Amino acid sequence: MKAIEIESKTDHKGLLKIDYNLHKSDQKVRVLILVDDNNDEEEDEKQWMQSVAKNPAFDFLKDSDEDIYSLNDGEPFDD
Repeated sequence: MKAIEIESKTDHKGLLKIDYNLHKSDQKVRVLILVDDNNDEEEDEKQWMQSVAKNPAFDFLKDSDEDIYSLNDGEPFDD
């Protein structure tokens, strides 16, 4: 396996554009992106929640049949 390192920047919206010719067309590729760990955890959590909220894999949770519990169910959890 060959690793390719590309230096790039994000635009003002946070989108990444990679201009790199792999000389291969109509093939699946895997892209590995390492992001600096200096982000604060609250921002990471916000990004994760936004991503999950838009993911169609979780659309079944919008079905009212999935609402089987209420705030009155269970016992309080104090850690």
